[in-house]
Amino acid sequence: MTTAPRIRRNTGIALALTASAFALAACGAKSDAKNVDSGGKGGQNIATAASAKDAGGMDALVAAAKKEGTLNAIAIPRDWANYGAIIDGFSKKYGIKVAVDNPDGTSQDEINAVKTRKGQGRAPDVLDLGASFAQAAAQQGLTAPYRVEAYDKIAQGQKDAQARWFNDYGGYVSIGCDAKRVKECPQTFADLLKPQYKGQVALNGNPTKSGSAFAGVYAASLANGGSFDDIQPGLDFFGKLKKSGNYNPVESTPATVEKGETPISIDWDYLNAGYGEEFKTKGLDWKVAVPTDGVYAQYYSQAVNKDAPHPAAARLWQEYLYSAEGQNLWLKGHARPVLMSVMEQDGTLDKDAAATLPKVAGTPKFPSEQQTARAKTVLAQGWAKAISG
Repeated sequence: MTTAPRIRRNTGIALALTASAFALAACGAKSDAKNVDSGGKGGQNIATAASAKDAGGMDALVAAAKKEGTLNAIAIPRDWANYGAIIDGFSKKYGIKVAVDNPDGTSQDEINAVKTRKGQGRAPDVLDLGASFAQAAAQQGLTAPYRVEAYDKIAQGQKDAQARWFNDYGGYVSIGCDAKRVKECPQTFADLLKPQYKGQVALNGNPTKSGSAFAGVYAASLANGGSFDDIQPGLDFFGKLKKSGNYNPVESTPATVEKGETPISIDWDYLNAGYGEEFKTKGLDWKVAVPTDGVYAQYYSQAVNKDAPHPAAARLWQEYLYSAEGQNLWLKGHARPVLMSVMEQDGTLDKDAAATLPKVAGTPKFPSEQQTARAKTVLAQGWAKAISG
């Protein structure tokens, strides 16, 4: 894993999970591949193909994607949930270059790029979005219907009925802690208010723009008498954290953690777990706890840009992500793939990787699309005020 700065990922929603598992781009210059050949076997138009079958079959899809030669991705850092290995695995398997633009961007940045670069060779082909943003992109007509071969195996509620987006990987809100700088690491949100954590508690980004930070506020709400219909207690909690002097406004990244600027970081468990592995070689003792008083989990979603400049590569990328190989690579990044329970049953799950996932007790519930939208509105209106005191 690298330690590139990471301030990203706008909010999404997760919908189904068990205690053991979640049943849970573009280059800066114009691309040369201006839809070199969007025709599949038998004359099918891959730019509108809603499945590999529509593209003439997997062999035809692979051939067309290889001919395009490039995949434009956006806002996927290599150190996020094992994306580096996923990018390398796809490129090695198919000989297709993955050009990643704005790796530390947000979901909103992705949507903006789809809109502003429409018709350009440097537009993103594929999107990795917080689920609520994936839903919004679909409603705006920005994403193409595409059913990956594993589509029917994805649980209901984890995918759009028209296949304009589908959930892929996720994790729990967790508290990461530098045990060499913090004498006693916090285990719950209530702990974070203790006076010994003065100036130490950070979020991974601004919750009005960052999915992990948004989730942190939602989890704090659940820990303080709130609900999916009422995120205000989460804002109130961070207001108290700011007033006590414990809130650290520095946005947590691997670099700030390593420097000791953000010794306590509220972030996804798969990111904090990754830090724990990475920092061992650098003399840090990074501990991870999923707070029992605010259990909150969330997926990120995949989607194909309706106007993707490399439509075959875009669809092949989705097939790779939802293959056993791709799903197990999420696991190796400590994230919980959407097909995890299916893979447990069919024997394709990497059990060693699954065994390294942070432990979680109980089965959390999840907000609806409408509840998440309302929570985002409340945050947009009240976050700055909450932490200004």
